[in-house]
Amino acid sequence: MTTTQTKETILEIKNLSISFKREKEWKEVVKSINFSLKKGDVLGLVGESGSGKSVSSLAIMGLLDKKIAKISNGEIIFHPQGANENPLHLENFTEKDFQRLRGKHIAMIFQEPMTALNPVKKCGAQVDEMILTHYNISKQEAKKKTLSLFQEVLLPDIERAYNSYPFELSGGQRQRIMIAMAISCEPEILIADEPTTALDVTVQKTILNLILSLQKKRNMSVLFISHDLGVVHKMCDQAAVIYKGEILEQNSIEDIFNNPQHPYTKGLIASRPPLDYKPERLLTINDFLNGKDVKVRHITQEETDKERERIYSQEPILSVEGLNIEYILQKNIFGKATKKFHAIKDVSFQVYKGETLGLVGESGCGKTTVGRAIMQLIESKSGKISFRGQNLKEMSNKQRHELRKKIQIVFQDPYSSLNPRKTIGSMIEEPMEVFHILDSERRKAKTIELLCQVGLGEEYYSRYPHELSGGQRQRIGIARALALEPELIICDESVSALDVSVQAQVLNLLNDLKKNYGFTYIFISHDLSVVKYMSDRIVVMKSGEIMESNYAEEIYSHPQTPYTQTLISSIQN
Repeated sequence: MTTTQTKETILEIKNLSISFKREKEWKEVVKSINFSLKKGDVLGLVGESGSGKSVSSLAIMGLLDKKIAKISNGEIIFHPQGANENPLHLENFTEKDFQRLRGKHIAMIFQEPMTALNPVKKCGAQVDEMILTHYNISKQEAKKKTLSLFQEVLLPDIERAYNSYPFELSGGQRQRIMIAMAISCEPEILIADEPTTALDVTVQKTILNLILSLQKKRNMSVLFISHDLGVVHKMCDQAAVIYKGEILEQNSIEDIFNNPQHPYTKGLIASRPPLDYKPERLLTINDFLNGKDVKVRHITQEETDKERERIYSQEPILSVEGLNIEYILQKNIFGKATKKFHAIKDVSFQVYKGETLGLVGESGCGKTTVGRAIMQLIESKSGKISFRGQNLKEMSNKQRHELRKKIQIVFQDPYSSLNPRKTIGSMIEEPMEVFHILDSERRKAKTIELLCQVGLGEEYYSRYPHELSGGQRQRIGIARALALEPELIICDESVSALDVSVQAQVLNLLNDLKKNYGFTYIFISHDLSVVKYMSDRIVVMKSGEIMESNYAEEIYSHPQTPYTQTLISSIQN
């Protein structure tokens, strides 16, 4: 195999600038970036949301919305691999030119297959369409090729997948459909834009391994876009780090990780929760950009043992005993259930005041269902949930209403959990208003105080959700949960949608609030590395059942079940 230095360049980005139109003015969001992709290499383009990485890939594919976006400067040079092929300047291509290029020479896997696939068209027909666009073959031959591709991307039941609509498949299966479509016409370059961000850690590992095996088998060049340097480290030969529309450094993946040059790159690497020790707080990008002393004290085992002795010498604040939850999937004409799904099966655990209990497992394992049952948003078939010794099922409506003050939830998606038509201030004040806490003047004063507590400030009081970043919106969700001064907060995948650096800021905030106010958390996530950092104890769930529970470091160091071992190996390798 030749070294990266001697390989031919297949794609060159030279001084590329991209502008977006905002209120009749053009604003430059990508600023004279330069990077190159070699034949047969995997290049990682890494940075946070809004850094310009996805916008740059859309420019390469000719998918920028011409009404609001344009290439304002620079070159995108594609070197086709044919014998007498001349370099192509994609910045000058028309839509007709791009239609001949897309799929056949350069293909793309998008971040969210549910929005990238046509919801009213069967998956097989969508891949057939791509093949028929570029090859002069019959529909039968196209179907045969599609089924072969489905086999290549390891779909479990290729005939079923071919005849399924996107909503009938899991997230991992939909992403495999997208990969099959992308490789269907043997492209020379594959652009993978955050292809595993929305997937569980085990599914993520499978998809990443699949992309790598296809890349090696077909000798494709891959531009791999991600905000997660850990994933880039596993996947790529080279990496280019982008921040606020500028490339800060490009180097081999070993040099980027072992000898990062820019403070931003150092911050990205340091933001991920470590697995081999527990720091007092996570480092953030701002720690490096501001030139602070970036040393962090490690929590000793002696300190951990002392804190545990304090926590577990008390009576539990919450007790879940033999919880069972069923969903009715089908009824007969008389309204009798004929088909049920047993979502939660005999689940039991306790939570103690001042503790963070991690609830971990893949999508569909039942962890969110348990959280909603505790909130009394879902009715259980059997079992008992007690808060401070009181059975929640036996509560009157008035008592249940009062319980809402004591148990609050921070949802996964800060986009959909905030009302886009309300100001930030009014949304934080609303719970206090519902429970008749304070008068309007003092509610406003408390809201401003809460905004300051979550690291924002008074200037956010009159803003709307669309004016905030994902991390800022999640802080608003936390502030709203704190408004009623609860005793127990359920964090339901509350950092999974955030960039690794913003995630570090929110995790630090949650730990600071716990330390200052004595909060108790149930921390729900599919990411075992985050759960290990946050939790005192971890409960591992699969298919509605508890696989095992133990102290966080014990679960990580000595997993007892094959399922937990698989989860851990997915974050280690």
